[in-house]
Amino acid sequence: MTSSTVTSPRPDRPPRPNLAFRRLRGKCSPAEFAAAVRRAAREIGERVSCDARYIGRVEAGEIRCPNYAYERVFLHMFPGRTLTDLGFAPRSSVRGRRARADEEATGAHADRAPGTASETRRAREPYDTPDTQYPHHPYEPHHPHDPHHPYDPHDDNEESDVLRRAFMMSGATVAAASLGPLALAHDAVAAGRPPRRAGAGHAGALEEAVRRIRLLDDRHGADGLYRRAAAPLRTAYALLDAGATRQATADRLYAGAGELAISVGWLAHDSGRFDDARSHYAEALATSRMTGDPALEAHAFCNMAFLARDAGRPREAVRAAQAAQRAARSLGSARLLSLLALREAGGWAGLADRVGCEQALTRAQALFGQGPSDADPEWMTFYGEAELEGLEAQCWSTLGDWPRAARHARRAAALQDPHFTRNLALYSAELADDLARGGRPDEAAGAGMRVLDLLGEVQSSRIHTMLAGTARVLLPHRRASGVSAFLDRHASLPRTA
Repeated sequence: MTSSTVTSPRPDRPPRPNLAFRRLRGKCSPAEFAAAVRRAAREIGERVSCDARYIGRVEAGEIRCPNYAYERVFLHMFPGRTLTDLGFAPRSSVRGRRARADEEATGAHADRAPGTASETRRAREPYDTPDTQYPHHPYEPHHPHDPHHPYDPHDDNEESDVLRRAFMMSGATVAAASLGPLALAHDAVAAGRPPRRAGAGHAGALEEAVRRIRLLDDRHGADGLYRRAAAPLRTAYALLDAGATRQATADRLYAGAGELAISVGWLAHDSGRFDDARSHYAEALATSRMTGDPALEAHAFCNMAFLARDAGRPREAVRAAQAAQRAARSLGSARLLSLLALREAGGWAGLADRVGCEQALTRAQALFGQGPSDADPEWMTFYGEAELEGLEAQCWSTLGDWPRAARHARRAAALQDPHFTRNLALYSAELADDLARGGRPDEAAGAGMRVLDLLGEVQSSRIHTMLAGTARVLLPHRRASGVSAFLDRHASLPRTA
């Protein structure tokens, strides 16, 4: 790791805004344009986790050249144009800058600890493999060896070595991918040595770790991710203790550590470890209070409300959701307030307060109808019409209105992007349970079969628990069409620990 006193080798060259790309966006908001990028990616079989923040970084010039997956998507969106036409730098010039920066850094980093002179080079070696059209394993991120990761700023030597991927999966096992500054800090923590002061590269690595956890959870569920996700969280808090070189970096580290605590808490929550989840959410809330970060506070209370509902504490769920709404009022995001109103509605449903639930649902729908905005938090990319329908289905299910719950669950499953397998399985499991409890066993069995088809890609204790409940409800209806086949297949599932 470089000394904390060393500055970027090229501090006098700020990013140059990409005006050509901004013109191509036209009147769309960054969030709307990011959605168009994701749609274009699906058209050509690519998968990119593009969001408003990524679009902002491209337009600000922080991303000088996209990775190969984004390149294919952009050229598909704008046929006949080259990367240069889109305002990007030639790939060869960006690759060449890395080598020059390494040479410039050699003298500046002469005060490294012995044995660390080639840490950056060694960290990249495991990923120095030939390029492929697309990673052949569904859990692997795009081109792990590619220095042009969509979140890399490419404007200083430290940041060019930040974490390319925070997690990769092999079968059901998740391994922490430890590259760049976060890797070296993690190694120091594991060895019992205090890490050196954190720089911008560590903050970027931390932010990317959060993104990868969210993406992998959306696609595959929490069970295989949770245990390994604790390691980068420990590293994040060690970096906070070590301090940062600049206040702006410290702010990013605190926000990133808080968001990572929430993400790890959600993995615990979704895999049934409620006590662990409560602890992680409390850490995030404490971090938000220490730094005066209302966005992080709103997010922490949002997840605490969801956890309280699932843990059978509906009154606490209502109070946490209301606290989240108070924290979020100044943030300017109608979509965030809509989600928080749904969290409140879930608490009212748990209290069997139909009036309170309906009022919160009406408020959530009205706020959702105001549309997305640039103020929407990055972590809310999961919240679309499908999630709105799914959460409303859960409210009606809790109130015992099975037909109404089934209608919303069916809409949620139909609206869900099939790439996000975990949520598709969740909404289908909700539908199966609502149909079973509503006296429609044959339809419930059909929906349950669709969930079973998805379980090879999804590891979520929540979904397994829901499906087990549906199977118990269907047992007296074994002679109904399709029910026996569903029950037999469900019974053959391997038992989870």
